[in-house]
Amino acid sequence: MDLNSASTVVLQVLTQATSQDTAVLKPAEEQLKQWETQPGFYSVLLNIFTNHTLDINVRWLAVLYFKHGIDRYWRRVAPHALSEEEKSTLRAGLITNFNEPINQIATQIAVLIAKVARLDCPRQWPELIPTLIESVKVQDDLRQHRALLTFYHVTKTLASKRLAADRKLFYDLTSGIYNFACSLWNHHTDTFLQQIASGNEAAVLSSLERTLLSLKVLRKLTVNGFVEPHKNMEVMGFLHGIFERLKQFLECSRNIGTDNVCRDRLEKIIILFTKVLLDFLDQHPFSFTPLIQRSLEFSVSYVFTEVGEGITFERFIVQCMNLIKMIVKNYSYKPSKNFEDSSPETLEAHRIKMAFFTHPTLTEICRRLVSHYFLLTEEELTMWEEDPEGFTVEETGGDSWKYSLRPCTEVLFIDIFHEYNQTLTPVLLEMMQTLQGPTNVEDMNALLIKDAVYNAVGLAAFELFDSVDFDQWFKNQLLPELQVTHNRYKPLRRRVIWLIGQWISVKFKSDLRPMLYEAICNLLQDQDLVVRIETATTLKLTVDDFEFRTDQFLPYLETMFTLLFQLLQQVTECDTKMHVLHVLSCVIERVNVQIRPYVGCLVQYLPLLWKQSEEHNMLRCAILTTLIHLVQGLGADSKNLYPFLLPVIQLSTDVSQPPHVYLLEDGLELWLVTLENSPCVTPELLRIFQNMSPLLELPSSCLANELSSENLRTCFKIINGYIFLSSTEFLQTYAVGLCQSFCELLQEITTEGQVQVLKVVENALKVNPVLGPQMFQPILPCVFRGIIEGEKYPVVMSTYLGVMGRVLLQNASFFTSLLNEMAHKFNQEMDQLLGNMIEMWVDRMDNITQPERRKLSALALLSLLPSDNSVIQDKFCGIINISVEGLHDVMTEDPETRTYKDCMLMSHHEEPKAMEDEEPPTEQDKRKKMLALKDPVHTVSLQQFIYEKLKAQQEILGEQGFQSLMETVDTEIVTQLQEFLQGF
Repeated sequence: MDLNSASTVVLQVLTQATSQDTAVLKPAEEQLKQWETQPGFYSVLLNIFTNHTLDINVRWLAVLYFKHGIDRYWRRVAPHALSEEEKSTLRAGLITNFNEPINQIATQIAVLIAKVARLDCPRQWPELIPTLIESVKVQDDLRQHRALLTFYHVTKTLASKRLAADRKLFYDLTSGIYNFACSLWNHHTDTFLQQIASGNEAAVLSSLERTLLSLKVLRKLTVNGFVEPHKNMEVMGFLHGIFERLKQFLECSRNIGTDNVCRDRLEKIIILFTKVLLDFLDQHPFSFTPLIQRSLEFSVSYVFTEVGEGITFERFIVQCMNLIKMIVKNYSYKPSKNFEDSSPETLEAHRIKMAFFTHPTLTEICRRLVSHYFLLTEEELTMWEEDPEGFTVEETGGDSWKYSLRPCTEVLFIDIFHEYNQTLTPVLLEMMQTLQGPTNVEDMNALLIKDAVYNAVGLAAFELFDSVDFDQWFKNQLLPELQVTHNRYKPLRRRVIWLIGQWISVKFKSDLRPMLYEAICNLLQDQDLVVRIETATTLKLTVDDFEFRTDQFLPYLETMFTLLFQLLQQVTECDTKMHVLHVLSCVIERVNVQIRPYVGCLVQYLPLLWKQSEEHNMLRCAILTTLIHLVQGLGADSKNLYPFLLPVIQLSTDVSQPPHVYLLEDGLELWLVTLENSPCVTPELLRIFQNMSPLLELPSSCLANELSSENLRTCFKIINGYIFLSSTEFLQTYAVGLCQSFCELLQEITTEGQVQVLKVVENALKVNPVLGPQMFQPILPCVFRGIIEGEKYPVVMSTYLGVMGRVLLQNASFFTSLLNEMAHKFNQEMDQLLGNMIEMWVDRMDNITQPERRKLSALALLSLLPSDNSVIQDKFCGIINISVEGLHDVMTEDPETRTYKDCMLMSHHEEPKAMEDEEPPTEQDKRKKMLALKDPVHTVSLQQFIYEKLKAQQEILGEQGFQSLMETVDTEIVTQLQEFLQGF
């Protein structure tokens, strides 16, 4: 592409590509795409975006296309890679001038220079760093800033490379420029501190910007540029100097207004200082050891004493607390139980920590955390009043929650209390002791202090297990407080019910549960919405606890379920509805069928909620989870939900619908439990199976995805569910397409997936011995071939033998036609092929581990008898061996009568004894039981079957011939057989 002639054309097309008119925009984009691989195109783009007289939007687009080209065509091995000559020209052009006037474009240019540096610096671009260093020294403000911006992005990019050779290059680069970077940062910092007194806001802002960028460079070099940074005096000098610089910048904040651009930049620099310390501690914990004492002194003084009053701000406090927490929790600083096994570095760090965290220091930190940082603020109390649902979302972990002060203080408290619980337990117990009895509702400060202390007791529940008699405290102190209904007492009602939720799984006597349930019923009717939502949360923790007893809960079930449903209707926020639905789901899951009398209102409401949540897929996931538990609780009665339930399943599992990305996993689970609890098939239930074919096509493209594998397992369970529910109707409608999908899957999926497919076929043959083999006929040759060729995976071979055993035992005529078909394919005689199959079956019998399938194999091979076929008689020894193995598997001896009985035989009169806490059988469980009552494995006595087959064989051959045949069997096997057949 000739630069002179092309520039005008490219400029014109770029201008068209910035148009809002799609008729102009689309052709321009198509043309630019074609030019991407043209030699000279990126040189033209460079000329355009460095021409400051052109339209900003055009220049911006030129930068973006250039950056896109680096990603796709800069590497030597890339298709249509740029030539070395053009790349050399482009590299030189990129660092000719650092004078871009537009901030956004300047940032993009810095980023794309960094992208090139990642690939070419220093080998192909040795002049980059020297050029940047010279450019940041110039007096021109714009050039200096742009060079510094580029210096930062290049440093950041090179620091992120992880290969050993790249790390070595970055270490070498850092050692060469670190002194300069320190000097640069100190220069800009001193300049700022001088200018802050002048009152010139523009100059202050300019120097702040340079201080920020130079500190960002220094952060990357310090954290990533050294193997053993503690051995470098310049590095340690910089790190030790951070604390003094932090003090200077914090003092400067007194003189800058809160609503000010300078203030924003200043706070960013202060936070960046703390990030340097946190990153260094994370990457080099032992190099950080000399900084532990100073870091703790600085952080504790600013966060927990009056030193920080008036100058600290929330994000800074959070960072200081994170620094304390990282030092307290750091694994490298924790000695082994046997101190002699610890390294000297660990012991030194531990010594410094212990010397700092004295009893008075820990006591003051604990008291300050509870009495200052745990207090509900005016802002929070206002939010409680004006937006109660927003308040609960924030409290329980909203999007901004993890970055705010409250969770940070709570995590720090938990970590410190865990590490120093022997020191802090008496402190917290003393705080508890001072708060016995009711609190004056007019004393808001006292109420908030008690709320804070109760918060601490809840957070430290596990640590306080041996120190607090919670059962007595619950009865004598907490329960009465829940009964104070005054509006100003609501923070304590909410905190107390939360506190009980924290202790419920730690220490709470089962006998007290009814008292708690009574309190929960009352609080679910509280006048305050926040209290009701918190109560619902504690109810969930209570029913989830392993000591939960249904009999204690049932007297309160109707009231609680009704009140929870009313709460679900009242709340409006998506997150809150999800939360309440989750509580309802947990209750339904725990009480199971006992929920049936009370779900009518919820069943009527869910369709409306589903419709209202069309734009909220996560809420729809919660509805699906609720429906899963509802169906399980309703059992066969869930059929009444089908007008709503089946369209929900249809939408959730339709991969052509965008919501399936969110809903598929829960939708498949709902589909499965619906089938398991369905009393009979309906046309609508049968029709939604149309969604299955695309689902079975997914795994081939996302085989490595663990979630897709789990979804595929659920799909196989669903297919089995249809087979158990209505095999004839289902197979006649869908078997052809299903068989085609299975044939494709068997070539692509893992061994486990193959077994799942074959188990479906095996179930179809078991349920419907006549139709099953016909419907899955295309798969059976593959199974036969796998047996003959000795499939190497035992679990697959076992399933092959299970499938073939069903065909041979339950549909002999079909087996004969299959044998004939395979004989033609193998170009062998049928008898010869049959002999090979029996031989392989006998040889691989040990691959079968399930007793049912081992008995099936014995029955299937015995079904070949009686026979005058010489091949079968030749394999008679192997058949008897398998049969005796089968007898050992299934026969149990009656110690009184000394007779044997087949333990797999089932009768209509047998009803398994249900355990007290065992879930009642589903409709599918009942279907499986009925199927087992028709299954030869469970209805035919193997002992009787062997006797009859041997007797019939004897009648064909005569006594002498039969005796000759028996002589081919090992005498020990014959002895065992005779013992089993005593009495026949």
